[in-house]
Amino acid sequence: MVCGGFACSKNALCALNVVYMTDVINASWWVMSNKTRDELERSFDCCGLFNLTTLDQQDYAFCTAVCKSRSPTCQMCGEKLLKHSDEALKILGGVGLFFSFTEILGVWLAMRFRNQKDPRANPSAFL
Repeated sequence: MVCGGFACSKNALCALNVVYMTDVINASWWVMSNKTRDELERSFDCCGLFNLTTLDQQDYAFCTAVCKSRSPTCQMCGEKLLKHSDEALKILGGVGLFFSFTEILGVWLAMRFRNQKDPRANPSAFL
């Protein structure tokens, strides 16, 4: 189903709660290659995803991020990704609302000026 404007952006952003985002991040983490995970851990300076299972703990053991050399515990990548995605969704929501209001303004202007008569036209002509 196609939606447009304010209703779509509001509903789509409200549907993305923390539990859903955690599931999406968890599913995408295990689909990534090891090289991609290493690059992500280095760029976000974090280790592991949420470290809840034995697979997560094994992933944490092979982490090559800088934070691991500084301290024995690093911040988990899942927390950083949730924070980063939350900020991105807030920006996306603002952009969506901006375009929704410009669409409403465009509809109002089209309705307002659509049926006006041309002032240069012949007043006795049938319009």
